[in-house]
Amino acid sequence: MLEELNDNLHQADGQENVDQIENVTIDSQNDSEETVSNSNEIEAITIENQTPTSAQDEIDNHLAESSEDGSILADLDIPTKDYENLSLEELVDELSTFVGHENALHFKIQIEDIKRAFLNHYHHLIEEKRTAFYAENDASAEFEYHSPLKVKFDHLLDTYRQKRNANFNNIQNQLKANLSKRTELIEELKSLIANNDSNISDMFKKFNDIRERWKNTGAIPKDKYNLVWNNFHFHVDRFYEIVHLDREIRDADFKNNLEQKLEIIEKAKALVNLPDVTKAFRELQLLHRIWKEEIGPVDKEHREKIWHDFSEITKQLHDKREALASQFKEKEQENLNQKNAVISKINDLCQEKCSSHADWQNQIVKLEALREDFFKLGRVPSEVSETTWTNFKNAVRNFNANKNAFYKDIKNEQHHNLELKLALIEKAKSFVNTEDFDATTPIMKQIQEDWKKIGHVPRKQSDEIWDTFKKTCNAYFDRLHESRKEEIAVEVEAFEKKKEYLETLRTFELVGDHKTDLDAIKAHIATWKEMGKVPQNRRHIEGKFNKILDALFEKLSLSKKDSEMMKFNNRLEQLSEGNDQRAIANEQIFIRRKIDELKHEINQLENNIGFFSNAKGNNPLIKEVQKNIEKHKEELQLWKDKLKKLNNSI
Repeated sequence: MLEELNDNLHQADGQENVDQIENVTIDSQNDSEETVSNSNEIEAITIENQTPTSAQDEIDNHLAESSEDGSILADLDIPTKDYENLSLEELVDELSTFVGHENALHFKIQIEDIKRAFLNHYHHLIEEKRTAFYAENDASAEFEYHSPLKVKFDHLLDTYRQKRNANFNNIQNQLKANLSKRTELIEELKSLIANNDSNISDMFKKFNDIRERWKNTGAIPKDKYNLVWNNFHFHVDRFYEIVHLDREIRDADFKNNLEQKLEIIEKAKALVNLPDVTKAFRELQLLHRIWKEEIGPVDKEHREKIWHDFSEITKQLHDKREALASQFKEKEQENLNQKNAVISKINDLCQEKCSSHADWQNQIVKLEALREDFFKLGRVPSEVSETTWTNFKNAVRNFNANKNAFYKDIKNEQHHNLELKLALIEKAKSFVNTEDFDATTPIMKQIQEDWKKIGHVPRKQSDEIWDTFKKTCNAYFDRLHESRKEEIAVEVEAFEKKKEYLETLRTFELVGDHKTDLDAIKAHIATWKEMGKVPQNRRHIEGKFNKILDALFEKLSLSKKDSEMMKFNNRLEQLSEGNDQRAIANEQIFIRRKIDELKHEINQLENNIGFFSNAKGNNPLIKEVQKNIEKHKEELQLWKDKLKKLNNSI
């Protein structure tokens, strides 16, 4: 009989298998206590070695796990949030709400999501702060950043861990205590069955008391759950058979149990059409717990049918849950593909060459957009979650490494630019108090031009050195303008004198004596020079004076060369007085161009004579060409003399 019992126990599966066990135990009933003990021993071995293979097995596993941590009893409706799109402040507020809740341990998933989102954002913030820090400081400087939000966040996590650890210890202790109580109740039930000579009414009262205490005893360790449960109900079935209850009382108890189980079946049917499959599965677990732990057996006639009906509903919900899980897996795989595509794009960004600050700013904008795309995507399969996150971090880290290397070079260049600009400031300061404005002004203007050509300096010193440079330049040019005011007054006075003198010169007439007239013209030139410079915007009066001189020279019996040289000397003196270096340079260019043109003309004329090799020397055409050559050579010599005079005066 024990071998038959062992074979049947190997097929045990939920309540249906308990019924099978009951059928066997009735046939193999033995009044011996030894037989009962051996049966229990066999049951312990066979149940413990079973492997879940059906929807009911999964329900049993969930029941065992949830009974241990109490999660099935906490049917909390928690709305899902997209934590990746919340700010650090909002994430800390969310965490504070969950940790402060009386059922904080039931929010494990939400707290883990908040933790992941917070650390993602915080690490990105640290990277930005580090980049900004080293953009303004030397590479040898030690970067530090302290965030009150991070301190508060860590404190909340520590509080949650303490609650979790304390709860875990309490649960473990309670589980052990509950296991001990249930073991005692099984022993008490076994003793009640063994001493079956008592009054049936008293035995039934004791039996109901044991069942009530069993129902009120809390969870036990999940590795003992199925074994202990089957053990207890094995002896419950034995009790019903051994005590030979009054048929009416027994049928009434079976009928009451049947009504309760039929009611559970109706509730389970309603769960099949519930839109929230996860919630339906949770409710189904509760119904299974009530079926197994709170309601006793029914008569054999209905036993198999109601269990079959309940199992079929369980299978339907299990299939819906599996289909939903399959959809989740497909979505997770889609998310994985999209996240890998984002990582690939970030890696492509790392390969692009950037040679300017503007280029890198554009790349940073692109990276931020890709980061947002990555975080907006949902979960990926758990087996690749860590790998995907690592690949993403590495891609972002490589991008930041390239960016930091670029800005490190920029920083070195900026420090070099800083040294150049500091040197220009010192140079400008050395000229601030000079009195030689004519010589210094071009130098100061060149310093300003050099400053513009130098690139950026570290932002930390930029405003300071610019203010210093600007004040230094302003100090010099303010002194220059003050000195110019006095010079301008003198120049205006000279203009008025020259204007009046010009009217006198217009009435000047030559007497006809060459020496006397030449001395008179020279005297006018000397008087004009003694009157000094005129304002730049009134230099046209010099041109009027030159026109009068040109007319006087034409009336003199001077050679063209002497006349030209005297006029050129006068012009040269005016250029020297005005210290107009650009005008002097332009004059040099003009004279050299005239010399080149005359040389070209002479060469051309000499080449033309070569075509008349057979012509006689008295040929009119040849004479005309030779005459032009001589004329051009005289003019060429005049321009050479002017250039020599100009070069000697510089």
